[in-house]
Amino acid sequence: MIESAAAEDRQQAALLDVHAVAALLSCSTRHVYRLADAGRMPPPVKLGALVRWPRRSVETWLAEGCPFVRKGGR
Repeated sequence: MIESAAAEDRQQAALLDVHAVAALLSCSTRHVYRLADAGRMPPPVKLGALVRWPRRSVETWLAEGCPFVRKGGR
């Protein structure tokens, strides 16, 4: 029981790569990068050369109806 709860916590805290995010959104990987660059989705976490999105931030963003994330204008 405790092991399954720990595994679930790790899964919820997982970082998603661009392919996993694209699968969640049913779009191309390029479109995911465009959304992130435009501030239309949660920003990725950059770990050296790796780009990942926290699962919770993407799921929360989807549950809220995909609102613009970037505040203010350029």
